Amino acid sequence: NMELVIISDTHGHHDKVPLPDGDVLIHCGDVCGMSDEISVRNFARWFDRQPHKHKIVIAGNHDKHMSEKWFNNSRYLQDSGFEINGTYFYGSPWTPTFFDWYWMKDRGNDIAERWNKIPDKTDVLITHGPASNTGMLSRTTHRVDTGCEDLEQAIKRVRPTLHCFGHIHEGYGIHRKEGLEYINASICTLDYNPKNAPVLFTI
Repeated sequence: NMELVIISDTHGHHDKVPLPDGDVLIHCGDVCGMSDEISVRNFARWFDRQPHKHKIVIAGNHDKHMSEKWFNNSRYLQDSGFEINGTYFYGSPWTPTFFDWYWMKDRGNDIAERWNKIPDKTDVLITHGPASNTGMLSRTTHRVDTGCEDLEQAIKRVRPTLHCFGHIHEGYGIHRKEGLEYINASICTLDYNPKNAPVLFTI
C-alpha cells in the first residue's frame, strides 16, 4: 500500500498547511496567490523540504512561472508521468478557458488534444481542474458544473483508480462514481482562507 497526501490551491498559504505523514505528497496546482516568479520559487523551496519520499506537483491557472527548473527534490509533471512501485502517476495543468488566466485551453478539440495524451496505464490522474459530472466537486456555489466534459471522456477511457484535482475551492471533498475515486483537495476556501485539511488516500 501507498499512502497519498493530496493538497491543492494553497495560493501562497502553503506554510500554514499541517501536512500528515505519507509516502507521496501531491499538489494539484495553484501554488501562487499572485502569478509571480518569487511565489513559485518560495513554494518550490518549501515543497522540496517536505519529508515525504515522493513529491509531485503540477501547475494551476495562477501559476504562470511554474517549471521543473525550480524543483530539486520533487517531480514537476506537465503532460507527463512516471511510476512509483508499479503505480503510474500522470499530471496535467490544463483547465477550460475562463477569463485571462494561464494553462488554459478552449473546450472541445483544443483541450481534448491534451487529454488524449493521458496513457491508458494511468493509475493516479492529477489535473488542476475537475472533470464534469463529479457531484459537488465540480460545482460552484451557484450550482454550475464547471468540470471539463472532454476530461470526463478521457477518464472513461483510462479508468484510473484515482483522479485528484482542485481549482473549484467550494468543491472540496471526495466523490465515488462507477468504481472510481474523485478528490477535490482545495486547501483554500472560496474566500482564499486555507482552512481545508489535506486529503489522505491509500492506493
